[in-house]
Amino acid sequence: MNKKWAVKRITINLASAESEKLEKYCASTGRPATDVIRELIRSLSTTELSASEQTTPILKYDVPILK
Repeated sequence: MNKKWAVKRITINLASAESEKLEKYCASTGRPATDVIRELIRSLSTTELSASEQTTPILKYDVPILK
């Protein structure tokens, strides 16, 4: 399948534990990290947050994260 994407390339810095979790998840699901990260970004809420919520962000994912 040939997909055309409007590309904006980003770089993220991950702690070793975060990188290992992502690698294990990708290995267990057979999905590339790019797809997993893109799906997590799409699942983020875009509603406006109150001032107190903005200072302490908490991200909730529907995708299970390996421990």
